[in-house]
Amino acid sequence: MLREWLDVVRLTTRSRFKEHSAETFSAVLDLSEQLAERKFAPHNREADLREPVVGADGRVELIPAVRDAIDAYLTAGLQAASFDHAYGGMQLPVTVRQASSLWFTAANASTTGYLFLTSAAANLLVAHADADLVDRYARPMIEGRFFGTMCLSEPEAGSSLADITTRAELRNDGTYRLRGTKMWISAGDHELGENIVHLVLARTGGSGIDGISLFTVPKYLVEADGSIGEHNDVALLGLNHKMGNRGTTNAVLGFGEGAHRPRGEAGAIGYLVGAEGNGLACMFHMMNEARIAVGAGAVSLGYTGYLKSLAYAKTRLQGRRAGEQDPSAPRVPIIEHADVRRMLLAQKSYVEGSLALILYCARLVDEQASAPDQAERDRARMVLDVLTPIAKSFPAQWCLAANDLAIQIHGGYGYTRDFDVEQHYRDNRLNQIHEGTHGVQGLDLLGRKVRANGGGAFRMLIDSMRQTALSARKKNGEPAALAELLERRIDRLVVTTEMLSRSGDREAAMANSSMYLEAMGHVVIAWLWLEQVVVAADKVDDFYDGKRAAARYFFHYELPRTDHQFDLLRRFDRTTLDLDPEWL
Repeated sequence: MLREWLDVVRLTTRSRFKEHSAETFSAVLDLSEQLAERKFAPHNREADLREPVVGADGRVELIPAVRDAIDAYLTAGLQAASFDHAYGGMQLPVTVRQASSLWFTAANASTTGYLFLTSAAANLLVAHADADLVDRYARPMIEGRFFGTMCLSEPEAGSSLADITTRAELRNDGTYRLRGTKMWISAGDHELGENIVHLVLARTGGSGIDGISLFTVPKYLVEADGSIGEHNDVALLGLNHKMGNRGTTNAVLGFGEGAHRPRGEAGAIGYLVGAEGNGLACMFHMMNEARIAVGAGAVSLGYTGYLKSLAYAKTRLQGRRAGEQDPSAPRVPIIEHADVRRMLLAQKSYVEGSLALILYCARLVDEQASAPDQAERDRARMVLDVLTPIAKSFPAQWCLAANDLAIQIHGGYGYTRDFDVEQHYRDNRLNQIHEGTHGVQGLDLLGRKVRANGGGAFRMLIDSMRQTALSARKKNGEPAALAELLERRIDRLVVTTEMLSRSGDREAAMANSSMYLEAMGHVVIAWLWLEQVVVAADKVDDFYDGKRAAARYFFHYELPRTDHQFDLLRRFDRTTLDLDPEWL
């Protein structure tokens, strides 16, 4: 995917990545594999069984292996991998960094969560904060001394951020004092570093989105010389206990509770990021990165479950070959049974299709940062905007389905704790909720993303799909046949999108937006499978044959489900819209 399809080595011809080579890329990936296997994977089960707890002193206690793994990651310099040289980074292409990160999430999603939230928070500050905040808070995060979080949701306001009540009051010295409660804060409290930098949405104005601003609120204040100051008025009110990712603290945080009195006064001290009232726009920088990271995490867990069920199917003896009448005939590995192969092939089609989407999105980030032509950069940004809701939701839904199939292949053993696949399923189930549910992503995709720039970004994506189909047609044979199947669904996607976008009944048009998200997601994944088929067209061995088999499965078993979905969308089905809640 990296070399034959996305051609990441070509990025080294651009000034931003000129210090890199195929060798440096391979070195990073090899190091990532080794660290993930040696430091992260061994305590994955232990972290699941021994969740974080609050000790007698009020501090969060984690198993020691978490710190050991994180220290090894930081010592290797991977936290700074894709940051600019000016911030001590390697300026590694995001595509390679994303590939590197997959190893760690696959090995241990809980421990990895502390690291990737931190890099996303630092990216936001570098993009939107003033130089002083960057120096005090972003640089230490990039160095690995500080950790970061995003604080959006509240006990009574989850996805509906317009309803948050945390408030921030401006003081004469230019700082703000925050008061309120934040809920579901991953990595919200721990003792892994010198400090935790919370990026907090709070209200500075009236109701609605326009009254929300973004603040840097550290656990400990940082003095002008960079030294750690007094404890800010940020309190750990409790830990949430989840079905998965149990090794990552998930906190309820109180801001301005009066547990601490920085500078002699209650109220959490915060520093404005960007302009007042522009908080949500700034936060989307981190939210969009986090959405793709959630999709990548889902890929990692889905792929890991697939590999483990594949290994199990090759060794588990059960039954005899179809048509075998002799009960004394030797038993065969279950991979010999067609239905088991179906489940394995389904997993492969979901996880490798989703992996292609995540890496393609990362490649678009690199295009934004390094393409020589501004028009190319703009195109990459616009296409990435359209793909982001799909990059979050398709892997979260279908790589979880892969985990479900991995359990099924293990049979009765699959839902016991003797095998890892049940934990992978529990860990992955969170990803359908993290960073916005399918319903939220569907509303975003159909309500905003495909309509943006007068539909210009959507048309760019469609043009890319049609270009792939054209290339496949030139290959003849199966690539051409798959291209025809894809083009048929591209046409339906375009017509359906135009109908929904032009409808005067916006409520009816949006009622089934999550179904639109799923349908468009299947068309996108089919396109990326066809991209791989085109690259592999002249190559023959088990690896490339496997690629073709998975693509064939997706086109013949999965893509046809969009036909019903497009039918339902185009007739503006009102089954759920007109449903009286009293009927349920």
